[in-house]
Amino acid sequence: MAQERVPRRRTVVVIGGGMAGLVGARTLLQRGFHVTLLERSGRFGGTVDGRVLGGLQLDSGAESFSTRSATVPSLAEELGLGDRIVAPDATGAWVQLPGKDLAASAQPLPSSGVLGIPADPSDPSVTAVIGRAGALRAALDRVLPVGPLATRTRVSLGELVRTRMGDEVLTRLVAPVAGGVFSADPDDLDVDSVAPGLRATMGRLGSLGAAAGALRQAAPAGAAVGGLAGGIAQLRDALVAELVAAGADLRTGEQVTAITRSGAAWTVTTEHSILARRIPADGVLVATEGRAAVDLLGPAIPAVAGERPDPVPGVALVTLIVDVPELDARPRGTGVLVARGVEGVAAKALTHATAKWAWLRDQAGPGSHVLRLSYGRVGDTPADVGLATPDDALYRHALADASSLLGVPMQEADVLDWDVVRWAGALPHASVGHRERLARIRALVADQSESLAVTGGWLAGTGLVAVIDDARARAGVLADALDEAAPDAPM
Repeated sequence: MAQERVPRRRTVVVIGGGMAGLVGARTLLQRGFHVTLLERSGRFGGTVDGRVLGGLQLDSGAESFSTRSATVPSLAEELGLGDRIVAPDATGAWVQLPGKDLAASAQPLPSSGVLGIPADPSDPSVTAVIGRAGALRAALDRVLPVGPLATRTRVSLGELVRTRMGDEVLTRLVAPVAGGVFSADPDDLDVDSVAPGLRATMGRLGSLGAAAGALRQAAPAGAAVGGLAGGIAQLRDALVAELVAAGADLRTGEQVTAITRSGAAWTVTTEHSILARRIPADGVLVATEGRAAVDLLGPAIPAVAGERPDPVPGVALVTLIVDVPELDARPRGTGVLVARGVEGVAAKALTHATAKWAWLRDQAGPGSHVLRLSYGRVGDTPADVGLATPDDALYRHALADASSLLGVPMQEADVLDWDVVRWAGALPHASVGHRERLARIRALVADQSESLAVTGGWLAGTGLVAVIDDARARAGVLADALDEAAPDAPM
C-alpha cells in the first residue's frame, strides 16, 4: 500500500528584517505558517539597535515608545520583558527658542496637549513660551468657527495650528516637537497621519485646544512615553530569539532581487554572496523601506511605480558620555527640543539620557552623563551639519551644542567616550496626501493578489506603535486570505 503523502506546510516569505518584518513574521508564525525572513543587511531590527559605549549598554536608535497605546507594553509583556518597562523622569523636556541669550530663551516644554498643541493657551507654562500676545491670539481658537478644517482633505499640521492658534504656537511649540519627533516641518506633515482623530475631535468639541486636551486625557495615565530598563533593543533581541525558537528561517545578508507570481504561488529570488536563490512561497509580506518596496512590487504591479516615495531624511545621532558633575542638577530636565533659527546650534534635539532614565543614571553613577544629540531635518542641504559632516567634526559640533543647550561648558577633556550613528533614510514622514497615497497603494496590492501584503514605517508612520500595529494588521489580513484560499491546508 502506498504511503499517504503528507501535505506541504504553507510558507510565507517576509522581506525585510526591521521591526515591521519581525512583528509580521511573529504574527504569521502564530497563525501556523512556516516563515522565511530575508534581511539584506547583517542584522535585524532596523532603527532599533544597541551597543556598548563607555561600559554602558545604550540604544543606538529608538530609545522610547509612546504609551498612548498599549501596543508596545503588551508586546513587551508577551516577550517576557514586562518587568523592565519604566517611565522617564517626570521633570520633562525643555524647548530652546531663538534669542541672543540662549539661557533666557530656553523654557520648560508645557506638558498639556499633544505634539506641542496646548490644551489651554492661558496656562502660565504656555504663556512663558509663546508670550502674552501669542497666548491672546491662541485663545481665539475657543471662539473661531471650526469651518472646513475639520473635514477638508489634505490639511497639514502647520495649517491647522496656524489657522486656529497663530504663528507663535506653531513656531515656538509645535515646530520644535515636530522637528524632534518627525524630523520635518509641520507644514509638510499630514495632520491625520501624525495626530489621528485630532481633527474629528476638534469638529466635535469646537476648538483645537479642547481636542488636544481630550486626546491627552484619553491616553493611559502617566508619562506619554516609556522605555525598557536596559534599552529598547531588547525588544528586537527577544523577537529574534522567539522567532528562531519557533522554527522561523531567519537570514541576513540576503538581497531580494525579484518577486514573481505564477498562478497562486510566488517565487522570491535573492542574491546571497555569489549565489542566486529562488524561494517558493504561498504568500509574501514586503516589509522593506518605501523605495525598495516599490522597486520590488513594480514588475508585478506597474501602477505602483508612480507611488515611489521621495528620499526621506537621514539622521545622525551623536552620543557623548561625559564626566561633568554640574549636570547632576539636570539643568534642562530630560533634554531640549530646538526650534529652527537658534543661532550657533545645529542639533534638532538633545536627550539627557541619564536625567531621563533612572536605570541608566544608576549605571553611570554620579557625575557621569549620557547625552544624545540628533541632526537632520527634512529640507536640510549637504552644507547643513548632519549626514555629510565627518564623524570627528560632528562630534565637536555636538559637544559645543550640548554646552549651549544645557548651559554648562564642556570640553573634550570631559568626554569619556563618544560615537556617531547614522541612519540614512530612516525617518519617513507622513507628508500631506499620505493617507490618500496609502489607500492607493493598499488597493493596488490587494487588486494584484490577496496573498501579497506590504507594511513598514513608510506606510504606517513614525514610531514603534504605528509600525507594530500596521505589521500585525497586514500580516493578519494576509493570513486570513491564505486560510480562506486553502482552509484545509496543514498548519
